[in-house]
Amino acid sequence: MSAYHLPGKPPVPLMLRRSKRARRMSLRISALDGRVTLTLPPRVPEDEALEFAAEKEDWIRAHLERHPAPVEAEFGNELPVEGAARRISSEKRRGVKLTPDELLVGGSNPKRSLERFLKELARDRLVAASDHYAQDLGRGYSRITLRDTRSRWGSCSSDGGLMYSWRLIMAPPKVLNYVAAHEVAHLQEMNHSADFWSLVQKLFGDSSAERRWLKEEGSSLHRYRF
Repeated sequence: MSAYHLPGKPPVPLMLRRSKRARRMSLRISALDGRVTLTLPPRVPEDEALEFAAEKEDWIRAHLERHPAPVEAEFGNELPVEGAARRISSEKRRGVKLTPDELLVGGSNPKRSLERFLKELARDRLVAASDHYAQDLGRGYSRITLRDTRSRWGSCSSDGGLMYSWRLIMAPPKVLNYVAAHEVAHLQEMNHSADFWSLVQKLFGDSSAERRWLKEEGSSLHRYRF
């Protein structure tokens, strides 16, 4: 995959991806973070692909205007933690301190410190939630892995491994807990059958509000850049 930019104000980042299965060029704009990807067949020259993208510039920019603008994890900006917006502020001491209204970060570049802090907090919350639901279910899991996934908030492997997106720590706590209950339920039901949803109901309760939040608001968690 190669990175380019469509010229203009502002320039638009463009990823060129070759696919053996592609029969023609196609553009895709991610609903999660607005990433623009141009997929092209193996033998199409890059110059031709960029010319195609330039012809579609108005369409690309119109779609991007409807997409939430990215937010850099920098001093002065706000970042949600457990569903509450916190302003990123400078702190003399090293590390990150969480208050009801702020994220106090030591050093001149808060991005790396904030990402590390959020991942550690996410692991604490997700381990606690997974342990709770696994105990209620009467089944154990083999491991917990955190990733920055784009297509799913969690998964459960056939050997009992649980995977979660660490960005769940930015969502309201009940949303994080629902995802944990959902994946733990897969330890018993590796499907989305009626029995599976009955088990989620038993472990978590009514999850309609949390599922709706993920559908309507979940993509906004990917706008924050670290």
